[in-house]
Amino acid sequence: MEEHGVKLIKTATQDIGEANVQQKELVRDWHSKEFSTKLEIRGNAAFTSGRKHGCPICLSGESCRTVRSRTKLMGTLIEKRHPQEAESIFYGLVEEHKPSLVTYTTLLTALTDQKKFDSITTLISDVEKNELKPDSIFFNAVINAFCEAGKVDEALKIFQQMKRSGCRLTTSTFNTLIKGYGISHRPEESQKLLDMMFYETEASPNRKTYNILIKVWCDHQNLSEAWNVVYKMPASGIEPDVVTYNTLARAYAKNGETNRAEEIFLELPNQIRPNERSLAIIVGGYCKEGNMKDALRCLHQMKGLGVQPNVIVFNTLIKSLLDADNMEDVHEVLTLMEAAGVKPDVVTYSHQMNAWGAKGIMTKCMDIFHEMLQLGIAPDAQVYSILAKGYVRAREPDKAEALLTKMEEFGIQPNVITFTTIISGWCSAARMDNAMRVFAKMREHGVSPNIKTFETLIWGYGELKQPWKAEEMLQMMREVGVKPKINSVSLVAEAWKAVGLQNEASRILTSFDDLSSSQELRFSIDSLSKNSEVVHQKQSLGTLNERDEGTETYGRKISIKDGMRGTMRSVCQALPHRARFKVPVICRKQCQIQLGIYGPLVNSCRLVFFN
Repeated sequence: MEEHGVKLIKTATQDIGEANVQQKELVRDWHSKEFSTKLEIRGNAAFTSGRKHGCPICLSGESCRTVRSRTKLMGTLIEKRHPQEAESIFYGLVEEHKPSLVTYTTLLTALTDQKKFDSITTLISDVEKNELKPDSIFFNAVINAFCEAGKVDEALKIFQQMKRSGCRLTTSTFNTLIKGYGISHRPEESQKLLDMMFYETEASPNRKTYNILIKVWCDHQNLSEAWNVVYKMPASGIEPDVVTYNTLARAYAKNGETNRAEEIFLELPNQIRPNERSLAIIVGGYCKEGNMKDALRCLHQMKGLGVQPNVIVFNTLIKSLLDADNMEDVHEVLTLMEAAGVKPDVVTYSHQMNAWGAKGIMTKCMDIFHEMLQLGIAPDAQVYSILAKGYVRAREPDKAEALLTKMEEFGIQPNVITFTTIISGWCSAARMDNAMRVFAKMREHGVSPNIKTFETLIWGYGELKQPWKAEEMLQMMREVGVKPKINSVSLVAEAWKAVGLQNEASRILTSFDDLSSSQELRFSIDSLSKNSEVVHQKQSLGTLNERDEGTETYGRKISIKDGMRGTMRSVCQALPHRARFKVPVICRKQCQIQLGIYGPLVNSCRLVFFN
């Protein structure tokens, strides 16, 4: 264990090969189990409080070997940026064992990495109920979690509790609080904490303290205060380092003053040399400004100063050149990359594939993909999302969907972007049956749809002139915990408007009273109602003929709940000419089968036409 600013947990050394095997076995076992009660960290739900552990060693109050090994594995997973799996290991562990304070501290790091800040209070309570005495490392981890959550006042309460408990206050503790005040947009308080440290015997400021405070001021675009901190460093016997100047340069580049950022490195004291990160900041800044000439110049100039560009610098250049459709200079950068001995990574190839995929030229895109595979570079979920997007733009949604099988062969879990991209391909092809099939597959994989997924489906049904289906998607959003926004509701309203049903469009907009902005809502209603007195339903869709009257009469007999009475009649009136000789029949069950059962659906009706 080691205190280290933001990341407070560092597990003991463990053989990585052995850890990987153990990790796979444990994660596989965890996902294969079916629990009647899911151990999830939500709100005030307890982690392990009140549980009867089956391990006799844990019952005696000692930490058994299994707890120690699983805790180390959790730490390994966190270091490898797999905090979700570390969390899963914890859930499996508490079925039979009592976690130690180190285990809880490691879990807290995993939760913080995932930004699951709502679980902090519950975890602290669980530690107390299990009669575990917090140490300075645990307190620091809690303070860091609250600071990352933007709850610096809560972090300060833990800081006071830490002092009362007799735990030693460290420089790391103050550094974390300084960062926390910066996240909470209170840089002045960060400055006060630095002043307070001069009165602490065990927590004097170090170079990292100053660098954190400089970053706080830079993040708030107050570069004059940031420079003031730099000027005060020598008075404390601390000299600025390259990290100090990188922080300042990044702030200038972010403000569109990359030339000023470059000057910082040209004026550095002799004992400080720019590094790879310095070069990445300058090149990235010029690329953002669209100044590719100076970006390439800086690359050669820094190389002359002994700064070797890394793969990040080359990837930044390649992406910017591709965005500018400058394929000639891309070839030059790739040549320079090879000459510098820098190996391309998955990002290098992703940028190139994305450029060709955006043009719909999938033959070239797949050539780059296969070249990447031949070099032994494993694709990730983002690569497949890029390929899927390319096939969608090439109007080949079937090939986009086929990528899901390939991903399964590589053991890659598709993400929400991949699924939504494929769904959009089928929506664009007016194949909503296939779009919903992919949506169902997405749910089977345990991937939660986001608002973009639902808005894509709503748009698809709107294009098919099936506004009732679009409205059902709106209700399904609520049932799976995705809150509709004004754009979601407007898409449904536009779908009703497209079939000439202005009243239904207005009903949708006015029925959703939990939208974020009443002004936005008013604007949407006004835009839909504009010229409604001039453009009437019958004028836009034509007058019913004798066969239409029969259809209209049948429509009158249908009663639909939840504000939909009269809608079926209007739909029948609004039917295109090719469908007017058919008789509408309502089939709720078929609709639910097609969409999947996700609870009761509002306005769950489906039009089935028979010749």
